[in-house]
Amino acid sequence: MTPPRLATFTVNDAPKYGAVTDSGVVDLSARYAQDYPTLREAIEHGALHRLADAAENLPPDFALDAVSLQPPIPSPEKIICVGVNYPDRNAEYKDGQDAPKFPSLFMRTPRSFVGHGTPLVRPRASTQLDYEGEVVLVIGKPGRHIAERDALDHIAAITLCNEGTIRDWVRHAKFNVTQGKNFDSTGSLGPWIVPYSDESQIADIRLTTHVNGELRQDDRTSRMMFGFRYLLSYISTFTTLVPGDVIVTGTPTGAGARFDPPRYLVPGDVIEIAAEGIGTLRNGVIDE
Repeated sequence: MTPPRLATFTVNDAPKYGAVTDSGVVDLSARYAQDYPTLREAIEHGALHRLADAAENLPPDFALDAVSLQPPIPSPEKIICVGVNYPDRNAEYKDGQDAPKFPSLFMRTPRSFVGHGTPLVRPRASTQLDYEGEVVLVIGKPGRHIAERDALDHIAAITLCNEGTIRDWVRHAKFNVTQGKNFDSTGSLGPWIVPYSDESQIADIRLTTHVNGELRQDDRTSRMMFGFRYLLSYISTFTTLVPGDVIVTGTPTGAGARFDPPRYLVPGDVIEIAAEGIGTLRNGVIDE
């Protein structure tokens, strides 16, 4: 059975949200915008399951190819990304160091992401555009100092990310990766969000990345060094998580930089990030 899929999209540049069904897209914003202007407000009010249930009895308003999918959460307060969170990924660094005691974290701006079907932009400043497939948690319930036992209660939905990275720019400084992680339109989020139900939905998701049909990344969330409960507890120690916050949870081994020679993305490439129970996030590549 296909899980409920809620998306933010545009039609003739007008922003909308709705449900993606097997027969098309139901425009829920036309029916519920007074209560929830965007999916972010729907998340804040705990209404994702209500919206998904309502869409089951409604005919589609648009064909899927008639809409332009956008990153699902408009204007999130925070996009927090986790680095080096799969065991083989730590080994890729070949620095002789043991697995880290705490997660590596960095922030990204909303402008650095596009939606499903929109090309990633290889910037004029570098040819080292790389891919990173990741599972994403969307926060639904606010919290600070969240206990691990309660952490999953704060999840509203899950989605996917291609956490596109400009490799030489993450090494411009000694300690930070901010520059290489925030070029405009170098990553993607989507294609939609799937409302969260229970831990079995996320405990052992298979996550894959294909480039031009070739399998490059393949791992499972059950193997993460820092699990979902721990990540939410740890992050909420220093910042208050709020509805609509996006937590990008780490990428498996197999990014282009780790090949010899490296295999960076070039215009015309097609990257597909896929996960069980979520879907497939697909983007091409163009030059700036």
